[in-house]
Amino acid sequence: MRKTQLLGLTLCLAAHPFVVAAGDFDGTKPFLCASTSVIECAPVAGCMQVTPESIAAPQFLRIDAKAKRIRTMRGGGDKRSTQIKRVEHVDGKLIMQGAEDGVEGVRDGLGWTLAIAEDSGKMVLTASGDQVGFIIFGACTPL
Repeated sequence: MRKTQLLGLTLCLAAHPFVVAAGDFDGTKPFLCASTSVIECAPVAGCMQVTPESIAAPQFLRIDAKAKRIRTMRGGGDKRSTQIKRVEHVDGKLIMQGAEDGVEGVRDGLGWTLAIAEDSGKMVLTASGDQVGFIIFGACTPL
């Protein structure tokens, strides 16, 4: 009987961090995401791995799904903000979508989708524009 109780207690304690962590990425609280890998694709050149800096992508994203706002942080202290147009929960993922005009006077606008696994915080950001697409992989942490 005592072995069964200890086993039950051990399983509950082992599962506890996963239950708590699952709520960290469901959109109810802000969190921070970091880019770890970037792939750029174009019709003729194909796809290749690049750095966030080489495509002027932010390395860090502060996401507040409840307020529908993403703030970016780039090297040199450059900060920007974008509105999240749509938030959905699909198969254990927090899915957010939006569009960004980019630099005024330059035809560099993008549509984007950000998917974050609610149980692990792993993220994939896809963005597409005029004859170019990007896939950014990363991970998120609670604030």
